[in-house]
Amino acid sequence: MFNNLFGNRKILEMIDTDRELLEFAAKAAGYVHAADHVNAGWNPLTDSGDAQELAVKLRLQTEPKETHVYIVAENGLVVAEDYDGDPYAATRRAIVRAAAEIGRNMK
Repeated sequence: MFNNLFGNRKILEMIDTDRELLEFAAKAAGYVHAADHVNAGWNPLTDSGDAQELAVKLRLQTEPKETHVYIVAENGLVVAEDYDGDPYAATRRAIVRAAAEIGRNMK
C-alpha cells in the first residue's frame, strides 16, 4: 500500500528505546557529543520546537494525512506514524525516528 504512494522509497519500522532514538537523532543533527546533548534536556519527542529545528536542519518533509503522518527525507527514507489520538506527538516521534535512522547510518 505505502509503496504505491511513494514509489521505491523505503518505509522503516523501527523499534528502539526513546533514549536510543534521541541519541541517534542528535548525531544526525551534528551534535558532537550526542548523549551529552540529550542529557542537557534536548528532547524533540516532547518539545515541538526541538522537533521543528531537527526537521529543518535535516530537511525533512512532513506530510500529514487524516490518520497518520509521513516524514520524508532527502535520501528517500519514509517514516510513517499513526496519530493514535495525538497528531502532534505522532509528528514529533516520526521526525525523531527519521532523524535517528539517518544518524544510525552515519559513519
